[in-house]
Amino acid sequence: MRWVCFLVFTAALLGMMAAPVTGATALSISAFPQQVHIGDVVTLNGTITGIRTIAVYLFVTGPELDERGVTLDNLNIPAGRGMFTTAPVNMNDGSWTYTWDTSVILGTLNPGTYTVYVESSPLDRLRYTSGDYATVDVEFLPYDNLATKAPLESALPLLAVGFMAVLGVWHNRSRKKG
Repeated sequence: MRWVCFLVFTAALLGMMAAPVTGATALSISAFPQQVHIGDVVTLNGTITGIRTIAVYLFVTGPELDERGVTLDNLNIPAGRGMFTTAPVNMNDGSWTYTWDTSVILGTLNPGTYTVYVESSPLDRLRYTSGDYATVDVEFLPYDNLATKAPLESALPLLAVGFMAVLGVWHNRSRKKG
């Protein structure tokens, strides 16, 4: 009986020593580039250590946005109560990446500096209970539309009128033949 107790005690002691030591959760976040035009793509990435999780939670604060923070893909939805942007975590190394395409978000992104938050728990900015978050600032410059919109935008009405004229001529000729 003593041997059984000794073996159980030894097994428990070895199990405790073999278990990984878990410290506090630590998160990191970076943005590339950190200064962009509205409508550009920002790559957010970072790591999470101290816990194993399948996703991290992202939200943004900035000019004229809800003070609790909002989702990255819809600036009209306050963060919290299950409404977050998520990024999957690589279970092998704790890294994560999120591609933020600001040309397809809902809501108005105004020029200015915005703070992107990454968290380990789905809580809005006003309900933090611990320091399990990290931030990065991204500066948005006005939309750069001169190079991409001007040539097509001025030619489009002329192309439409020309197309309709050709279509009308073709239609009239086909009616006369029939």
